[in-house]
Amino acid sequence: MQITQDDIEKALTIWGNGKISISKAFEEGGIDAARKVASDNIDSYYGYNLGPVLFKPTMASGEQTFRPTKAGAMAYFCGHSKDYPLDNGFAIMGWRAFESITSATFIQGDIAMWMGWIKLTNKDGSITTVDKSFGYKKDEAGKLRIVLHHSSLPYQP
Repeated sequence: MQITQDDIEKALTIWGNGKISISKAFEEGGIDAARKVASDNIDSYYGYNLGPVLFKPTMASGEQTFRPTKAGAMAYFCGHSKDYPLDNGFAIMGWRAFESITSATFIQGDIAMWMGWIKLTNKDGSITTVDKSFGYKKDEAGKLRIVLHHSSLPYQP
């Protein structure tokens, strides 16, 4: 069940493409379509089935800074949640392209961590860059799952 660098690269691409698919679903079918795609994405590659995911979204604050549950991740990605009224829906912002730039990777058996930059381009060509860390674990079926997701805006001195 050893994780490889190739496994991590594939996982990063799947994550980025997931945000693009949620954006397109929102544009084509509204919030219900976006929620369906987001739910399927979360179930497919996050580790909420293994326990709490250590998820700190880029633009979350206060008591809702951390999102250890699927409901918290759904609200962050899609917005439109009465339980998370400050969430605007990070994944419904018109994303069209994704790029990951690796700073470093740590792999030990069925656990791996990745840190670097994620660049998302929206339909208007604007690029958003975030500092990102992912922690991965292979589940019993050998599928790579995100168990840690930390994101922040780059420091501006």
